[in-house]
Amino acid sequence: MTTLKERLAPTGKLRIGINMGNNLLVTGKTETGGPIGVAADLSSAIAAELGLAPLHIPYPNPGQVADALAEGAWDIALIADEPARAETIAFTKAYVEIEATYLVREDSPYRRCDELDAPGLRIATSARSAYELYLTRSLKHAELFRGERMTGAMELFEGQKMDALAGLRSALNGIAAETPGLRVLEDRFTTVQQAVGTRPGDPEALAFLGDFLERAKASGFIQQLIDRHGVGDRLQVAS
Repeated sequence: MTTLKERLAPTGKLRIGINMGNNLLVTGKTETGGPIGVAADLSSAIAAELGLAPLHIPYPNPGQVADALAEGAWDIALIADEPARAETIAFTKAYVEIEATYLVREDSPYRRCDELDAPGLRIATSARSAYELYLTRSLKHAELFRGERMTGAMELFEGQKMDALAGLRSALNGIAAETPGLRVLEDRFTTVQQAVGTRPGDPEALAFLGDFLERAKASGFIQQLIDRHGVGDRLQVAS
């Protein structure tokens, strides 16, 4: 009978899918292009708990992380838990939460997120992000336009004069600070739940990962990582 370690990491290393496009969980790169940040440190700690060496596998966006599981490319991945992804990935409970909201022009009449779900309104967003998947599922009237990463979404918002740009609050605050005439709404349309995913069908492996994260939250370890990487004003430990 195979052990938990053998099932979770059949290659002898813990292969970890990392979304390099999340600048809250990945705040830098090593000389070889590997991730630096909360996601890298937390996943390395999971590997250490198993007595394994971590092997971080970087991807430019979460959609590509999710797709790679079909090829067996990683053993665990740090991306947001979303119903569409949960069809093929087994997720733990969230370890951190990130607010998602809208950016609009200064003269826009819209002040609340729910006001932007109206007929004729156009919203730009980053394709296959957790908040894009949420809006795809939730919007009833507004039309969603998807760009490649946040830069592509911003190009849509500006170039086609769209009504709003959807994204993580931290990224939108940065855009508003650098671009005169824009503002970020004060409320949110969702909270992105960043979790650890793994292959489905192994309850013991999922329970191990979930237990590790709960202990990491309770001990203050995740908060320490958040503080260490200077993202405490934009990232919070999940309840």
